[in-house]
Amino acid sequence: MQEETLDPEHQSKGDTKEGYYLAEDIPDSDPRYDPDKLSGPNVYPKDLPVKDLDCDLWRTTMMEYHGKMKQISFQLIQMLALALDLSQTHFYEHFREPLAVLRLLHYSNEVSDINRGIFACGAHSDYGMVTLLATDDQPGLQIYHEGNWVDIPPPGFHEGKFVVNLGDMLERWTNGRFKSTLHRVIRAKSDDRYSIPFFYEPHFDTYVECLESCIGEEGAKYAPITSGEHLIGKYKETHADFKV
Repeated sequence: MQEETLDPEHQSKGDTKEGYYLAEDIPDSDPRYDPDKLSGPNVYPKDLPVKDLDCDLWRTTMMEYHGKMKQISFQLIQMLALALDLSQTHFYEHFREPLAVLRLLHYSNEVSDINRGIFACGAHSDYGMVTLLATDDQPGLQIYHEGNWVDIPPPGFHEGKFVVNLGDMLERWTNGRFKSTLHRVIRAKSDDRYSIPFFYEPHFDTYVECLESCIGEEGAKYAPITSGEHLIGKYKETHADFKV
């Protein structure tokens, strides 16, 4: 709880939430194993004193969900390519082995207080390509639009709907034509809240540089950067316990 601080300039303490990360499960015997590139085994709960919790079933369920979300996200990047008047397969090479992370989030029942710098989740944009967000029926998510914070109705876990956020790397690739979504979470009442964002990012070594078709007369707004360099830099800024 409070390990992540997404808007240090305006927060007096960390986000009033806790998270559990699950990515592609890469054992140390796999040639893809490389902790320096965020590639390794997941850490699963074992022997927890929780009644009726089947850890093997939980693990299988989570990884099946992770796989389905990868499929949906891959379809999304094809649609984004077409929207940019590119070949549908333009981004394929960067997402053959994506950095795809499922995060289970629990927000505490602490009420947010903007004046005191207490946020359930500080204002930020996601770091990668796209994020698919599932939430329970508790409100709190807001996006910044035309100078105002706008409440986003929660889709609820059982509706089969997702909030889709665009990320920083997509904004870099498109020179700002597609803007990353600035958002935050404000809790107005003392109820716990749960959400499940799925972060879909290009491969760690992907070189993210402005698309030629998006440069325009003003030139490239962002310096080229690798996906991994961008992600690790952001994690170091926002996570108190982040280590590579």
